Amino acid sequence: MNANVLMKAIQYHAYGTPEAVLAVAHIPVPGPLAGQIRIKVRAAGVNPSDWKRMGGQYEGFEEVVFPSGMGVEASGIVDAIGEGVDGVHIGDAVFGYGNDTMAEYAILSHWVKKPEGVPFEVAGAIPVVSETAWRCLDDLHVSAGSTILVSGAAGGIGSAVVQLARRRGLQVIGTASIRNQDYLRALGATPTTYGDGLKDRVKALAHDGIAGALDIAGSGIIPELIDIAGDPSKVVSVADFSATEYGARFSDGPPRNIHHVLTTVANLYAKGLYQLHIQAVFPLEETVKAQTISSQKQVRGKLVIVVN
Repeated sequence: MNANVLMKAIQYHAYGTPEAVLAVAHIPVPGPLAGQIRIKVRAAGVNPSDWKRMGGQYEGFEEVVFPSGMGVEASGIVDAIGEGVDGVHIGDAVFGYGNDTMAEYAILSHWVKKPEGVPFEVAGAIPVVSETAWRCLDDLHVSAGSTILVSGAAGGIGSAVVQLARRRGLQVIGTASIRNQDYLRALGATPTTYGDGLKDRVKALAHDGIAGALDIAGSGIIPELIDIAGDPSKVVSVADFSATEYGARFSDGPPRNIHHVLTTVANLYAKGLYQLHIQAVFPLEETVKAQTISSQKQVRGKLVIVVN
């Protein structure tokens, strides 16, 4: 492809809200470096890390160079292969991690082939939630047969945590709004609500107590989760940077065991053994709307950007 060919991509030139700073730009199509591939993007998942990064919440530990693209996961068709890459061919359907994936073309640094039974919209939304869920469960270090509490269980990561925890033989109590209680039951969790009295509700549901708690929502309840779990070491957050100030753990990247996790989860989905609920899909031109909805923290499962 000619290096002067332009593509549509979502960019922002300063920190701010989606409505204030996001726009569709026309920029040169990127070329893959050694160890990378380029895909013609079919779908890219929306994640809270998108608008948190855009809002400057990661400024203290992650450099953002403006103008900055958006998106870290995608599915699509391979159309260029970097030096040293083998096992993949032009025309293959793949999904994985990359940079600036909310665009017509994107570079992936980690990928696996997409199973036939997994739609592009689902594949493009698998990487972040499944790897994060897998990682934080590893960090929690609880044994099969134990009960865990998941705060924020109906979102993308929470939904993945519930399902992967159940596959590990764990019982799950998950907090969510009233409207998402049946959704959590269908995933295999015992639902309860947020708010005052959580400790008493959990005690009534888990007579032998809980082995650990995961904070997925980042709603400022780390001290309450520590009180419920009985020990800061039994609490892991993927959303609240202050967790370590209370003695709890913060689980962050880089991603671990990417290829194993992505392959396993995609194959489970293809076999009907894993659900990934997509609340809504948006064309690239409506990324502002998608990111705004995500920032309101009311998403069940995932939002996805589709590129035609």
